[in-house]
Amino acid sequence: MSSEDDTGGEASGGSFWEPGNYKRTVKRVDDGNRLCNDLISCFQERAKIEKSYSQQLTDWARKWQSAVEKGPQYGTLEKAWHAFLTAADKLSEIHLEVRNRLAGEDTEKIKAWQKEAYHKQMIGGFKETKEAEDGFRKAQKPWVKKLKDVETSKKNYHAARKEEKTAQTRENHAKADSTISQEQMRKLQDRVEKCVQEAEKSKDQYEKMLEELNRYNPRYMEDMEQVFESCQEAECKRLCFFKEMFLDLHNHLNLSTNESFHALYRDLYQGIMAANDHEDLKWWRNVHGPGMAMNWPQFEEWSLETQRPISRKEKSGKSNEDVTLTSIVPAGDGVKQTPPQTKQRFSHQEEQNSHFYDTLRASPCMNGGKEEISEWSDEDTPKKCLEVNGHEEDIKVPGVRVRALYDYAGQEADELSFKAGEELMKISEEDEQGWCKGRLQTGQVGLYPANYVEKIIL
Repeated sequence: MSSEDDTGGEASGGSFWEPGNYKRTVKRVDDGNRLCNDLISCFQERAKIEKSYSQQLTDWARKWQSAVEKGPQYGTLEKAWHAFLTAADKLSEIHLEVRNRLAGEDTEKIKAWQKEAYHKQMIGGFKETKEAEDGFRKAQKPWVKKLKDVETSKKNYHAARKEEKTAQTRENHAKADSTISQEQMRKLQDRVEKCVQEAEKSKDQYEKMLEELNRYNPRYMEDMEQVFESCQEAECKRLCFFKEMFLDLHNHLNLSTNESFHALYRDLYQGIMAANDHEDLKWWRNVHGPGMAMNWPQFEEWSLETQRPISRKEKSGKSNEDVTLTSIVPAGDGVKQTPPQTKQRFSHQEEQNSHFYDTLRASPCMNGGKEEISEWSDEDTPKKCLEVNGHEEDIKVPGVRVRALYDYAGQEADELSFKAGEELMKISEEDEQGWCKGRLQTGQVGLYPANYVEKIIL
């Protein structure tokens, strides 16, 4: 055991009671402040992760909501798909709330405790560190002084014993040497006796210093324990606070205890279970399959109204030509559909009606007593007609606000698409095929089935 200067120096190991080894406990005060900063930095980074994840969920949901709406999926399964995206939006809000708690509430709580527990000094360092250092130094200084006396006396005693041993060795060698005179022998003997006396004297001094140090040990231990317990008390507060903070952080990160989190997945599950393949297939059958209404051709008596010229004009960029039958009385009315079926705008390429279309194309129209052969035109569908005088007319009406009762996806470029509940402006009367012209709030103008909307009563 060796002493260094009055402060004891800092030892890398050994007992706490050795000079300077209290510095590890003093350093723990500074480490506590550093750990507070580390805890803040750690969960600030976690808050950034939560924010990034929240933003990614929002972007993902927004992207795929648009993709699903514009995609081919339909019916209740489309709603189930949308349920995932709605759940992602809600989950994004939950993770954003977690981020706000980590970066706000938790961080501020740590900073407040840190400010109260560690007080910075003008000259640098912390008040608590200096108090601990001064307390240990004051408690250890008297003991270190006595320890130095013990070590000095021990050093002197050991040196005296070494001299004694050297003198005895010389005496023994002299006895074996016949050339040594009696005077020289007497001097060697005196030297041995003197060294023995010095060794005994050093031994007494060494034992005295050691006894005095041992008598002071209880006082030294008591003073050191008192300062140490003060440091332990401060560290106990830090440990308890960190444990409390860890529990708060656990509560904020543990989504299994969040009622909104459970409700989110309950709603998602119910949305998935609401998907019904029978309903979807039935809807498709009624809207796009054999369940659609059909205006089958039937005999019509001649009249002036049936002799309106019919024109035909190919759509640009489309290989198929669409035509619409006019002045045909529906074969069966009153068929109830949910949602109501649009009256079909027929394609001239359907084999079962090709003969009828050929007849229409070839039929002459009266215009001032002259026969003319005209073609179909997209602009001259049942929504527009040619009067006997040959001038094109659109049966216009003052703008009327209407609301969609059902979702409708336009099948042609000149048809509108809208969702149930969406408002639009009706700008022409319903034609004989059940179509109206309207304008969406975006400004798009096109055709839509009249029975898919209702008038808004102000």
